[in-house]
Amino acid sequence: MLKIKEAVIVEGRYDKIKLSSIVDAPIIETNGFRVFSDREKQNLIRKIADVRGILVFTDSDGAGFVIRNFLKGTVDKSKIKHCYIPQIEGKEKRKSQKSKEGFLGVEGVSDDLIIEAIKRSGAVIIGEDMPDENKIKKSDLFCLGLTGTENAEKNRKKLLKYLNLPQYLSTNAMLTALNCLYSFEELRNIVNKIITN
Repeated sequence: MLKIKEAVIVEGRYDKIKLSSIVDAPIIETNGFRVFSDREKQNLIRKIADVRGILVFTDSDGAGFVIRNFLKGTVDKSKIKHCYIPQIEGKEKRKSQKSKEGFLGVEGVSDDLIIEAIKRSGAVIIGEDMPDENKIKKSDLFCLGLTGTENAEKNRKKLLKYLNLPQYLSTNAMLTALNCLYSFEELRNIVNKIITN
């Protein structure tokens, strides 16, 4: 598995599923063109870019380039890297027919092509033996009262609002965002400040 410093930005759920078996990094979905009108998602991507940089990994079709160009105009150019897959004709296994332009998307290309594309992108590849001791885990969210407790939902909403993160984030998406932006110690201090007061 390739561990990289940058967070990876993909178009949709199936791209995220594909990449999560190859790349050890936070993966954020744009939800296709929805990102154009989703100010909260734009702010989240900008914040993550400021902290760790982003690697844009969209399909090689017209829609993928429109999303890529939109993100270029949204994020500081020094914080963004681009990963390109070749245009390969074909269709994904889960689809009944080819896409509009007839090319495979991120989810349809081979793992080897994805790894090669990431290496060519200039992404910072981290040694496999890097410890994750400061990574926020689901069990930490429970201990902080953000999951599995009586007031967990209220606490999560309070935290998301305080951090200016999208209110609709699922627990898993919130965990990904938090790991992009904060250490466990920083999160614990924030939670103690806003929830216990």
